[in-house]
Amino acid sequence: MMSIFSLITGRPGPSGFGSASTAEQVTNGIDASNLTAIVTGGASGIGFETARVLALRKAHVIIAARNMNAANEAKQRILDENQDARVDVLKLDLASIKSVREFAHNFIALDLNLNILINNAGIMFCPYQLTEDGFEMQLSTNHIGHFLLTNLLLDKMKETARSSGIEGKIVNLSSIAHMHTYSGGIAFDNINNKKSYSDKRAYGQSKLANILHAKELTRRFQEEGVNITANAVHPGIIMTPLMRHSALLMRLFQIVSYPIWKNVPQGAATTCYAALHPSLKGVSGKYFVDCNEVTPSSYARDELLATQLWDFSNKLVNSASKS
Repeated sequence: MMSIFSLITGRPGPSGFGSASTAEQVTNGIDASNLTAIVTGGASGIGFETARVLALRKAHVIIAARNMNAANEAKQRILDENQDARVDVLKLDLASIKSVREFAHNFIALDLNLNILINNAGIMFCPYQLTEDGFEMQLSTNHIGHFLLTNLLLDKMKETARSSGIEGKIVNLSSIAHMHTYSGGIAFDNINNKKSYSDKRAYGQSKLANILHAKELTRRFQEEGVNITANAVHPGIIMTPLMRHSALLMRLFQIVSYPIWKNVPQGAATTCYAALHPSLKGVSGKYFVDCNEVTPSSYARDELLATQLWDFSNKLVNSASKS
């Protein structure tokens, strides 16, 4: 893990960047004008800053968001700052299998390339609830929705990588919270169990799933010889709309731990680093904190667990599609 000293001081790691680096700094001088990127949850928080900086580096950015008013406002804010920005918005509710399928259909109908997929959107510490498809809300929104979205867009990404010769990039936003999960890592037999539900462990489980997803994608890409990478990142501890279910608790925590908190431009740095930095060419299946590779938990390194999760996620998606 990055040391607490590095976290507090912002001292750069081997990559040349650290906890104090911003998204603009880590992408300085990068020309992304030939790239198209989707950012889920790009209307607010870290997702908005990621979309803004990718657009600043001349990428064509598609903001995928549930709230279309917020998404259109986000687009306008980017255009106000940068009139040459290429930004589109498309509706996406990751807690709905139907909405994920509609988004993928609508994006593919635009006949654009797809070089970068940033699975950024998420919810955190919410009370127990089920989605319209009958899945626990945090796992569904943070992992299952992104799992299906990625699968539906993979052919487009492969086609783009093939025709352009440019390496495709998938970036999953995970969290250091992946270390605090249920026994066994993923509670396959108790996914929807209300009695054993813990809002903190359910969040940790979904963030572990994000790392395992990138790991299994990597295994499959390497087996196929596909020119796409998949990595997971921890953005840091930042006060964003993600904290809405635990705002009071987080504010109290912030008071006693203020040196390790980041602002939003710093929070988006590792995502943008993983998406655009040339030093990560060919790097896949890794976990990054403060723009440096670190070793995640033993569950997150478990290849069998990654494969089990893939099969389990497929079954859930297929069961929802049939109902």
